[in-house]
Amino acid sequence: MFADAVIVGAGPAGLAAAQRLQSQGLKPLLLEKADQVGSAWRRHYDRLHLHTPRMRSNLPGLSMPRAYGRYPSRAQFVQYLENYVDRFKIAPSFSTPVSAIRRDGRHWAVETPSQRVATPIVVMATGWADYPHLPRWPGMDLYQGQILHSSAYRNAAPYKGGRALVVGFGNSGAEIALDLAENGVDVTLSQRSPIRILPRDLFGVPILEFALAQRFLPARVADAINAPILRYAVGSLEKLGFKTARKGAMQMIEEDRRIPVLDVGAVAKIRAGDIKVRGGVNAFTRSGVAFERGGEEGFDVVVLATGYKPDLRALLPDARDVLDGEGRPLVSDRPTAEAGLYFVGALASPTGQLREIRLGATRVADLARKFLEDERGFAPG
Repeated sequence: MFADAVIVGAGPAGLAAAQRLQSQGLKPLLLEKADQVGSAWRRHYDRLHLHTPRMRSNLPGLSMPRAYGRYPSRAQFVQYLENYVDRFKIAPSFSTPVSAIRRDGRHWAVETPSQRVATPIVVMATGWADYPHLPRWPGMDLYQGQILHSSAYRNAAPYKGGRALVVGFGNSGAEIALDLAENGVDVTLSQRSPIRILPRDLFGVPILEFALAQRFLPARVADAINAPILRYAVGSLEKLGFKTARKGAMQMIEEDRRIPVLDVGAVAKIRAGDIKVRGGVNAFTRSGVAFERGGEEGFDVVVLATGYKPDLRALLPDARDVLDGEGRPLVSDRPTAEAGLYFVGALASPTGQLREIRLGATRVADLARKFLEDERGFAPG
């Protein structure tokens, strides 16, 4: 089988890429291992809302309804993705996992359980939510409570009246801890490494707008400008029980691909004592956890909000100089070291992931069209 282009993944990045490639006259084949679009979004915890405002989070060609409010919910965003597919007549091939993408002369060979697709263009839109990071500690096999990754957490109902430990204070950890605290669970947070916290809104304005206004500044300069304002808005992290990261938020994203915590209420709960903060985990016991700074506590459930570590090396065995040593893309939304291979929405951005997906999909579609014109004089049929 031959296709003008193959897109891997039918989440926001894959759908945006499909729409933009179609607009360029291509007929892309969109492969999705799940049986629905936006499968990762369907699995996220119930209380999740976008961290970026609706008007900055649209995919190409279709705005979200005003009724969604400033920060659409997870369920609303899933509905938006379904509407997007219908609006642009995108037809993903569902239940079609990709096992490998290999070089085949000047083309790529995309291998699935049922077919082998030849194509000059491959767009990787796999995201990172399918690669949960599950660290190990001594004693985990002896622990008699429940351990789950944050990707498996839905809501606080199963844990009401119990004691929960959330390991990791990124955005998922912060919101899951908040959700538990608001629903009758005794919550403790464990955070070992230094962090940065930003308010989702600053002086009534989405924090994203400040990042957009400063996007042309060097990260260090933007961080220096923002530091006194954020100290006023967030306060001392040390008084909350955390260590402050040496790098500012912009530098952290640019250099380490780490997104700061966008606070939607967890900090207030910590200040009120409704969420307790401890240091790193040293080991598990039969009934709970022993902490690095000393002391043991019992917990009924431990939620590992320890993030994701996508590794695409097995999927792209023939690709050279496009992945780092851990299998993560080196670049996104622009040409890679391999002709005809592109990534969309693969890198963290201070100016909003969905906004960057919209811009990146448009850029990649333009590049793909030009690549085909140069290769074989492509013209839309």
